[in-house]
Amino acid sequence: MKNVLIRMLFFSASLMIITSCSSVYDKHVQWQAVKPEVFPVINGIGYAPISLQKSEHKTQRMLMAIQASKIAAYSELAEQVYGQQVSRNITMADMIIENQQLAASVQGLIRGAKVVKSYPVGDIYTTELQLDFKDVYEIYQASQNRKEIREVQYF
Repeated sequence: MKNVLIRMLFFSASLMIITSCSSVYDKHVQWQAVKPEVFPVINGIGYAPISLQKSEHKTQRMLMAIQASKIAAYSELAEQVYGQQVSRNITMADMIIENQQLAASVQGLIRGAKVVKSYPVGDIYTTELQLDFKDVYEIYQASQNRKEIREVQYF
């Protein structure tokens, strides 16, 4: 009787181990992409002074201002998308503030932005960019297959 009980217990434990292993190793997972419901559109505007560009030629100063205003507009878009990191450093001695420093930085990758307008206003060159997150979504879908589980079939 004791021998039969041990055999039954061993058989039950073996069956449980075999069953649990088969559900882990024998399955087929199908994935489905998830599309957001809303795609925001954000704008960034960059400015650059034409006369302060470091060149003796008027045309080259204009081209440099165009490029600088575009970079400033991209920086503004990155700030809206990723935020801005602000750090502050204060040095004190004998309960008197000796030195204060404040620094801000923006870091990020902007893909899919479009130039809406680029024009001079007096001595300032202005560039307006627009970032439609629907375009960003499509760019990332093409380059990365972000997916979720649609169906799992166990064998």
